[in-house]
Amino acid sequence: MVVVSVMYPNSDGCTFDMTYYRDVHMRLVRELIGPALKGLRAEKGLGGAAPGSPAQYVAVGHLVFESVEAAGMALQAHAQRLMGDIPNFTNTQPVIQLSEITLDSGGPA
Repeated sequence: MVVVSVMYPNSDGCTFDMTYYRDVHMRLVRELIGPALKGLRAEKGLGGAAPGSPAQYVAVGHLVFESVEAAGMALQAHAQRLMGDIPNFTNTQPVIQLSEITLDSGGPA
């Protein structure tokens, strides 16, 4: 299994509408990608490692796929529509990372 993590950097002047992201954008992701999407998670950044420090990312989305190929095919087919929706919820550009799941505890984290 692989995860595509879409991380939205936090910075001065950054805006992010978490309600839109969670309720509209992530629903669009699920609808467009369909059964190729094996899991979906949205996270809101709360803080950094040091007490009182800001989160490095204002939000992070995780999309789980069976394989790198499945992720590539699904995202490439809908990239224009998904990327075009970003200005509806933020003024920051996402950082995207593809990772292999090497441990899954089955818990919420």
